[in-house]
Amino acid sequence: MPFQQGSARTRQRTVLLVGIVVLLAALILAVVLASVLTHGKHKVSPEMLKWKNRGTTKNLKEVILGRCYNYVMARYPELGDKDCLKIWESLKHAFIYKNPCNITAEDYQPLMELASHPIPCNKSLFWSTTKDLAHRYTKSNQNFLTLEDTLLGYMADRVSWCGDPSAPGINYESCPKRSECESNPLSVFWKVASKMFAEAACGVVQVMLNGSLDAGAFRSSSTFGSVEVFNLNPNKVSAVHIWLMHDIGGPQSESCSGHSIKTLKSILEGRNFKITCEDNYRPVQLLQCVNNPDHTDCRLCTNTT
Repeated sequence: MPFQQGSARTRQRTVLLVGIVVLLAALILAVVLASVLTHGKHKVSPEMLKWKNRGTTKNLKEVILGRCYNYVMARYPELGDKDCLKIWESLKHAFIYKNPCNITAEDYQPLMELASHPIPCNKSLFWSTTKDLAHRYTKSNQNFLTLEDTLLGYMADRVSWCGDPSAPGINYESCPKRSECESNPLSVFWKVASKMFAEAACGVVQVMLNGSLDAGAFRSSSTFGSVEVFNLNPNKVSAVHIWLMHDIGGPQSESCSGHSIKTLKSILEGRNFKITCEDNYRPVQLLQCVNNPDHTDCRLCTNTT
């Protein structure tokens, strides 16, 4: 009998050990399978990567609301019926708790509908690599509006945002650059807003380009070259005026007869637009000369007829 009881205890220990080994093997297998199945997700998960662009602007809600109220109450009171709180909520829902590399134009559609407003004819000013100069000009001349002078552009100018699938749903540490993933929140936002701005243009439109760039003033990869120029409506826009500006004292790499300008003219002519081009449009050049009054480029013209 003692021998039989000992044998029983031995069998029980063996069964217990086998069970433990099987359980451990199952757990290891589960971990390995989970790692394999989620390997692709880890590659793009915000929790696993530090993006190269700055993170969401601190106090983003207060910044957006403050700019919205200032725009519709102080700058353009005729737009006072805009609901800034709804506009903020629409912007937030476009990216919060979402993978920052998987944003779509549809995510921003409710925001576009809430914040859009008419653009007066003959006032649209497009720009490419001349952002600061274009904005200085629209601040001094209220007859023109850039995208950043509209409600959408005014709220979003120089701020950043992106989501995170994990709590709190917003990444304040870093956001992806376009080179890391094209469908990031800022790139998609500006592409959609630029498309809407171009579609709203009517009458004569202006575009300010930089003729001091070695790579050429017109770039097909720019927002103007890839989005805006193709969304101008030939039935609404009567002409396109190109202002080719050169840096004061800087190189004059391209004129209105330059290669990239010819490419732009060809695109516009193919879409049945009338085109003019002017090197160093004088009203804008005078604004450049405020900071360089003694430079030879800034001497007053004394042409006589």
